[in-house]
Amino acid sequence: MALSPIIGECLMWQGLILCAGLTLGGFTLAHLPGIRESGISPLVFSLLLGLVVGNLPASGRIPEASRGLQFATRWLLRSGIVLFGLSLTLQQILGLGPKVIVLDTLIIATVLVTGYWLGTRIFKLDAETALLTSAGSAICGAAAVLATETTIRSKPAATSMAVATVVLFGSLAMLVYPLLYPLTGMDEGLFGIYIGATVHEVAQVVAAGDAVGPHALANAVIVKLVRVMLLIPFLLIVGQWWLRRNTQEVDDSAARPALVIPWFAFGFLAMVVFNSVIALPTPLHDGLIMVGQIALAMAMAALGFETRLEKLRVLGMKPFLLALTLFVLLLIGGALITPWMMR
Repeated sequence: MALSPIIGECLMWQGLILCAGLTLGGFTLAHLPGIRESGISPLVFSLLLGLVVGNLPASGRIPEASRGLQFATRWLLRSGIVLFGLSLTLQQILGLGPKVIVLDTLIIATVLVTGYWLGTRIFKLDAETALLTSAGSAICGAAAVLATETTIRSKPAATSMAVATVVLFGSLAMLVYPLLYPLTGMDEGLFGIYIGATVHEVAQVVAAGDAVGPHALANAVIVKLVRVMLLIPFLLIVGQWWLRRNTQEVDDSAARPALVIPWFAFGFLAMVVFNSVIALPTPLHDGLIMVGQIALAMAMAALGFETRLEKLRVLGMKPFLLALTLFVLLLIGGALITPWMMR
């Protein structure tokens, strides 16, 4: 009996070592010449490596890694999101005024409601895949998908598919937006606001804004960070809504689902406030952000490893069609509403 905790710890470390190896491979690929300039996050490569390795025939012979994988998808994921708060300050968010908050809120709400309705009613997707894909498109790409996943406790296949779609169309946005700039009639600063309000990932916003100009880049990053901050109220709302939705689907004799409170969201907010009032030494600040990114990459690797391709094949092309529809909605709808809201 005394050996049981020791054996359990050893089994957990096997899974964490596996995640660490996949994460190291993801960071290595992301920094290779030719790939580094694309702006694709190491999180994406970690997910893809996990997906490939997890679907190898030999992977079925290492079930003892499951404890470490579960630790990565729960605790490392939450820790990474909390540390992500050190990338933001309240001063940055308030710098462009209340109109930006209204613009971001309107875009997020529109994409979420439209995406969930289209996903469940038109494309006939399960509620988890529709919600995760919509959240990733509306808020901040893979980070929003992962945060939503840990709030609603969705299946790994739904999470992996949602991450794949938002990465695909977010990467497409890095190419499309700079080409679109001369055709919109917007000045550089306004176009930067448009980029920040509609492009998926932070890294993709930086790439697209930098291609347009320095003023566009500065505004794009600030507006994007406001969208990231809105992840907190979204998680609180979706947690309550998901509970009520699941409660309605069970009869009185069944066990009621427990309310999921995303405590990590409050940790994220605490880090934003901390970063706004206390200036850490630059090496320590950058190191903590890197630790957070590594934690998120390990969570992505674990999610990829636990995802089976046959489950993705069942979903087919419908999640990609939903993500494409939301991409077009952001591209066209954002171009129309941004000048109107910011005038």
